[in-house]
Amino acid sequence: MAMSMNKSRRRGRRGGKVNAEINIAPLVDVMLVLLLIFMMTAKDLLSGVDVQLPKTDATTLPVNKDPLMVTVQRNGEVFLSDDAVTLDDLVSKLTAIAGNGFDERIYLRGDADTRHEDIMLVMSRINGAGYTNIGLVTEPVRNE
Repeated sequence: MAMSMNKSRRRGRRGGKVNAEINIAPLVDVMLVLLLIFMMTAKDLLSGVDVQLPKTDATTLPVNKDPLMVTVQRNGEVFLSDDAVTLDDLVSKLTAIAGNGFDERIYLRGDADTRHEDIMLVMSRINGAGYTNIGLVTEPVRNE
């Protein structure tokens, strides 16, 4: 009798089918958490240097790739993309980054409270280096 019980236990272990299905519930949980994290951090990745742009009725220009952005803050500090640069180093760093050479489109952003002289000084440095495709960035006026 003991022998027959032992055989039935063995058959039960070997005779059962193996579950070969993938449990995707943990995968879905991880993907949803990653989606939430990316959604919450996306706006911080696109912000750049914080300035109050002047408001105008100008139409927006189409942008095909990441533009070269030069920003002049209220205190006169100059940024190339997100990196602070001195006025003397601006042209050399622009030349190193510009993929299309002097035909590269450069967007100049200036805080609404920045002195006009500071913005024109940066613009004249860029233009004096040979870059002629310079655009001034503004915000559209919202009619309320």
